[in-house]
Amino acid sequence: MAPDGSQMVGIQPSDVADLPPSAKLVAKTLEYEGSLTQSQLAESTRLSARTVRSAVVELEKRGIVSSTISFRDARKRIHSLDRNASETE
Repeated sequence: MAPDGSQMVGIQPSDVADLPPSAKLVAKTLEYEGSLTQSQLAESTRLSARTVRSAVVELEKRGIVSSTISFRDARKRIHSLDRNASETE
């Protein structure tokens, strides 16, 4: 359950079982902290920007993460968990 009392939809271990540790860390960070840019993910995880980008690409391929363009700065993308990914059975 989320701090605000709402039900959290989390990442299932089977969703990320065969991913590299960096991708698992990025997915868990997005699960706990919500939507973040690549630079915010790099800062939060202490991974390099390149490693974060590779992890995000892999997570996007699997439908775990989705990205949208930032309205504040069109050069940046906001990454977030795709809530529908963990609901599929």
